[in-house]
Amino acid sequence: MPSHTLQFRVRYSETDQMQTFYNSRALEWFEVGRTELSRAVGVPYSEWERRGLLMPLVEARVFFRGRAGYDDLLEMRVTLKAEGRARLLFENHIVQAGTGAPVADGYTVHAMVSLETGRPVRAPDWVVELLNKE
Repeated sequence: MPSHTLQFRVRYSETDQMQTFYNSRALEWFEVGRTELSRAVGVPYSEWERRGLLMPLVEARVFFRGRAGYDDLLEMRVTLKAEGRARLLFENHIVQAGTGAPVADGYTVHAMVSLETGRPVRAPDWVVELLNKE
């Protein structure tokens, strides 16, 4: 299963009146993680589309484990897994980079859909190869 770890800082615009990150930001951070994982394994998401594959979101779950305020350095580990024959699951774990204190974790599930037909498709061989990378 391919995985990737990245660091990022909480921007001021991502915080709320309670001086922690606003809850919807976690899903945006998950998107950044998916994008960077794709890039790290050598197939940026734009290439997925060039190869005729779209990945619409069909399920998302976020567990809020702790706080993160403006300018905190966070670390996110993203792991890609197969979820049946025509879906992919991206698992996310976000912690404070300095202490490892949990911030949020969860997952998103994406259908694999043909760009041409708009219908679900089984994982093409090149996706199966990606899933088997370490």
